[in-house]
Amino acid sequence: MMGVGAVKENITAMLLAGFAGLIAGACSMAIGEFVSVYTQYDIEMAKIKRDKQVTIGHVGELETQREKLPNPFQAAIASALAFSAGAVVPLLAAAFIRGYKIRLAVVVSVTSLALFVFGGAGAVLGKTPVIKSCVRVLIGGWMALATTFGLTRLFGSAGL
Repeated sequence: MMGVGAVKENITAMLLAGFAGLIAGACSMAIGEFVSVYTQYDIEMAKIKRDKQVTIGHVGELETQREKLPNPFQAAIASALAFSAGAVVPLLAAAFIRGYKIRLAVVVSVTSLALFVFGGAGAVLGKTPVIKSCVRVLIGGWMALATTFGLTRLFGSAGL
C-alpha cells in the first residue's frame, strides 16, 4: 500500500494494492512456513530414526516422538492467518479516508500501532522482554515501510 501510495493518490489503486499484498503475503508466508517446518520435521524424523535404529518393536516409540513434532500444515495456516490479521489493519484504515496525505499518515500510524501491539503479543506468548520485542518489530516495520515507499517513489518518479 505504501508503494502505491508513493506514486498514486488514487484510493482505489491503494486499496487494490493492499488487498493484493494481503493475499500474496499470506500465501508467501504460509508456503515459506510450510517448507521450513516440513524440512525441520524431515530432519528430526531422520535423526530419531538414526538415534533409535528403529526396529519393529520401537514403532510405538517412533509414533510418540513424531506426535511431538510441529505440524507443517498447522504452521502454514497459523502463519497465513497471522499475516492476514496484520495486513488487514492498514487496509481497513485506508478504506475510510479519502484525503491522500491524511490516508498515508493514518496508514503509517495504524500500522505502527499494530506492529507495536503484535510485537508485544509475540513477546508475551514467547515469554520474552516485551518492550524490546515491541521496539524491534516496530523498527523493522518502519524500515520496510520506508524502503517500499522510498524505492517506489524513486522508480515512479524516474518513469519506470
